[in-house]
Amino acid sequence: MTATLEQLHRCHLAVDLGAARTRVYVRGAGLVVDQPSVAAVNTRTGSLIAVGEFAERMTGRTPGYIRVVRPVSGGTVVDIEMAQRMLRHLLGDKLRRALRRKPRLRAAVCTPHDADPLAQRAAMETLVGLGARRVELVDTLIAAAVGCGLPVERAEASMIMVCGSAATQVAVLSLGSIVTAERVPVGGEAVDHAIVQHLRTQHELMLPSQSVRPLQLTLSGNGITPQGPATTEIHGRDVSTGLTRSVRIDTAAVREAIHTPLTSVLDGIGKVLRDCPPDLVADLVDRGIMMVGGSALLPGLDEMLREATGMPVQIAERPDVCAVLGLGAMLEGKIEPMVLDPLAS
Repeated sequence: MTATLEQLHRCHLAVDLGAARTRVYVRGAGLVVDQPSVAAVNTRTGSLIAVGEFAERMTGRTPGYIRVVRPVSGGTVVDIEMAQRMLRHLLGDKLRRALRRKPRLRAAVCTPHDADPLAQRAAMETLVGLGARRVELVDTLIAAAVGCGLPVERAEASMIMVCGSAATQVAVLSLGSIVTAERVPVGGEAVDHAIVQHLRTQHELMLPSQSVRPLQLTLSGNGITPQGPATTEIHGRDVSTGLTRSVRIDTAAVREAIHTPLTSVLDGIGKVLRDCPPDLVADLVDRGIMMVGGSALLPGLDEMLREATGMPVQIAERPDVCAVLGLGAMLEGKIEPMVLDPLAS
């Protein structure tokens, strides 16, 4: 599925269609789009009202005839037409005219590991609808590993964990390829849901949709580690009366609720290590795990993984944009292919 470096070097733009954010990298211009993957539609006329951050702020605040949609779910395009319209507005008229002047527009797009053929075709058709004559597919794991600076082309193990909003992908890479990988359907949205359910069942409190961000309201300081604050005050709506109410909650109980979905992530890491050859596992003792993706910024998540696995855990410098920056580096020709010298006779 992953394109070669020579094919990627011919591409003019790279797209990372994530469930949370859409990012576009144009060769020679850099990262030009980094916006939420959200669109607001007028259901009466079918017209597009807003995209990106403006549309995200409209979530839960619109009248009945305006619908806020997310055309991407779990890294897979679920509404091709809406994804195309969203991308057109995010790129803008000036940039789209510049891209249309390319004689044979080529594009590269990130796809989740082990994406089925329908998901791959949906990603390709989305970019073909924007004028791309050819679309190259790149595994998100490899693109993210390149973007965070891992030496994936060497004959040694590199372990990466891509923490997305809908899923978490874990893999061990060597010699520029994936040795073993696992995709766990648990991400930042599962953590959000765990917090919401805990507050609803234990405190009969509902949070506004805009406020359901992991740890921004419920935790602070050291995040999900026990060294965090003992209590936190939360504002929301009472389930029974519908009136606004503030409660002071025990953050230890919230940490326990968060740990429940993250257990699946630990199981995925264990499965990848069990399926990995012993020689590569020995390399990981010193290298550890590199965390990328927007949910990698969950406070205390790296510490929890460090304690559970006994391995070093690092967070990339810019974890949320590693995948698209890795694609951009391959487009710009900054990544050199590994050349094996023949043995001298």
